[in-house]
Amino acid sequence: MTSVWRTSGWVLLGASLVLALSLGIRHGFGLFLPPMSAEFGWGREVFAFAIALQNLIWGLTQPFTGALADRFGAKRTVIVGGVLYAIGLGCMGLADSPLSLSLSAGLLIGIGLSGTSFSVILGAVGRAVPMEKRSMAMGIAAAAGSFGQFAMLPGTLGLLSWLGWSVALMALGLLVALIIPLAAMLKDTPLPLTGQEQTLSEALREACSHSGFWLLGLGFFVCGFQVVFIGVHLPAYLVDQHLPALVGTTVLALVGLFNIFGTYIAGWLGGRMSKPRLLSALYLARAVVIMAFIMTPLTVWSAYAFGVAMGLLWLSTVPLTNGTVATMFGVRNLSMLGGIVFLFHQLGAFLGGWMGGYLYDHTGSYDLVWQLAVLLSLLAAALNWPVRELPVARLQQEANA
Repeated sequence: MTSVWRTSGWVLLGASLVLALSLGIRHGFGLFLPPMSAEFGWGREVFAFAIALQNLIWGLTQPFTGALADRFGAKRTVIVGGVLYAIGLGCMGLADSPLSLSLSAGLLIGIGLSGTSFSVILGAVGRAVPMEKRSMAMGIAAAAGSFGQFAMLPGTLGLLSWLGWSVALMALGLLVALIIPLAAMLKDTPLPLTGQEQTLSEALREACSHSGFWLLGLGFFVCGFQVVFIGVHLPAYLVDQHLPALVGTTVLALVGLFNIFGTYIAGWLGGRMSKPRLLSALYLARAVVIMAFIMTPLTVWSAYAFGVAMGLLWLSTVPLTNGTVATMFGVRNLSMLGGIVFLFHQLGAFLGGWMGGYLYDHTGSYDLVWQLAVLLSLLAAALNWPVRELPVARLQQEANA
């Protein structure tokens, strides 16, 4: 095995472990909505707003953490993010008011996630592996994050049942602190300067003048809306429909389990087919799955089938979207540019998380949000279809030089 492949494998393993912890713990936040809301007499909008704020802060800070990782390497960024994430979980366990919940679950954990999740981690992976293996490697790392979602949900539910919501959150804070030593595996060295490299402002101008960049971002908005609405509100929705609470946990675990296969397959297909066309197909498939879920009689088994189907489509968009950005603009500023596209994802996440709670409190139902999720899927499919997965003129000139 060559030195390059040893380094790539080490980075990929570290990236996978960090994403498994970071996303696995975050995936279980919806389980805390019922006990915290019941203890303090909050409507669902209070908890939903805090998680929506978390996603908004995550998105707003992602371009900046991505730019830091591009310039100084992912290791330092991940360490700082891991520290803030752990502190945020501890403070969330002590939260007793809407303000303290928003500051801990929203602000601190939001910043922590921006330093320990996709844009920073996949940027490091993209720089570490050869171009022809990039889509596959990103799919593997994203699949590891999916495994964390599957593995952590039963553990989070067990902690809730055993320790109560407050101590359970503190225990999760100790677990997420493992990200700090794992950051040492991310031997991500920024690409050397050659004297002809883009500045940050040049990279931003190039991306912002490219229609495909905006279309990818707008499509990713829809992904964020759907996954956060489902992740936060599905357990409560199923309880409202008179299914046992364990069913909601199992459905989210199935999402995480089958997301492993979905992201891996998406990464594999992305190396062989047009990534934007695959994204269009994924969003169309989501529309069909959600429509089938809300239009057929709800049973335990139909809920499980929804978890399996959505799992296959859940984060499959991530390696395809980031891989397309890497193809079009190169990898030097991948964490920053991927972070900007991810900002659109998180704007959608904010709207999906908050709107679910707001409309439920005002209408007593999630029906409008489900219907909106279907319409947005169709819009995202249309937005991704015209994106051309071609390097910009600058990269083509460099390749021909």
